[in-house]
Amino acid sequence: MFVLGVDPGLTRCGYCVLRVSRHKTEAVALGVLRTDPASPVPVRLAELWADIRQLLNEFSPQAVAIERVLFQTNVRTAMSVAQASGIVMAEAASRGMAVVEYSPNQVKDAVAGYGGADKEQVQQMVQVLLKLDAPPRPADAADAAAIALTHVAFTAGLQFAAVRGAST
Repeated sequence: MFVLGVDPGLTRCGYCVLRVSRHKTEAVALGVLRTDPASPVPVRLAELWADIRQLLNEFSPQAVAIERVLFQTNVRTAMSVAQASGIVMAEAASRGMAVVEYSPNQVKDAVAGYGGADKEQVQQMVQVLLKLDAPPRPADAADAAAIALTHVAFTAGLQFAAVRGAST
């Protein structure tokens, strides 16, 4: 089974595809989809939509886990994040895929064991949990991996407590 984790954004949209089996969870795709901030918003949304469609076509995930958009200080940023989030959710839902949203605190708690964990702690735990050589960079990719891991933890009833001590 595949799970797609998404850290939505219009300029940088983090993604991580996890292959989940009974005894192993591994990242098979991890990165950032980018659009040019100088391009018109409709063009950027179309580019993001095409990239998301390509990921969904390639991996056919059973679930798409996405970070819930919370109101930010910068309304313009919040709007573009919401637009990107909508593109991802609509495309996945139109294919009959489960779409689940997780708050940033849920993700930090599930992956790092503390809802107030900072980005470095989350990146380190993603590295440990996915047995990567280095913490994923940029942060958008690490966040997407953490979101996908959160979905795996919630659906499988997993506890990452056994490895949490490795980064604290």
